[in-house]
Amino acid sequence: MAPLIVLLVVFAATWLLGRALKPQKLTLAQSGHIAMCAMLLFTGTSHFYLTKGMVLTMPDFMPAKEALVYFTGVLEIIFGIGLLFESTRRVTSVLLILFFLAVLPANIVAALKHVDIPSATYTGPGVNYLWFRIPLQLLFIAWVYYFGYHKETAVAYSHKSVTTPTALAR
Repeated sequence: MAPLIVLLVVFAATWLLGRALKPQKLTLAQSGHIAMCAMLLFTGTSHFYLTKGMVLTMPDFMPAKEALVYFTGVLEIIFGIGLLFESTRRVTSVLLILFFLAVLPANIVAALKHVDIPSATYTGPGVNYLWFRIPLQLLFIAWVYYFGYHKETAVAYSHKSVTTPTALAR
């Protein structure tokens, strides 16, 4: 729930700030990039202080679980930063969507095992948590696609299109 709150609060705050700074207004897409970056920085850094609980979410067959938790935390931080730069946003978006799909099984394992990540115990909400977590993961994927991949594609094509009289004269 906390990542969703971070995502939505940062999105609303940056969008409202953008409206207040009319000459240097932040676009809706920029607000989306900043919000996902903030969420990924929040979740990525949590891999370093909630490590034990996150290890419990991993399938039993996974080797080097603690190292993988740290590695995925670093990836989330890198992905968050990558969304802020136009030159890396599109490839970061594709990699982040694949990452969100790849970590979904850990969320399912966590629910099946009743993992409570903050306390690193097996006292979590269980399978009912999936009714929240799977749609949340789909929201994250849709968010990255819309604000990172889709918006970038639209911007790239809009720069190539010839629609103004000035552009036609060139």
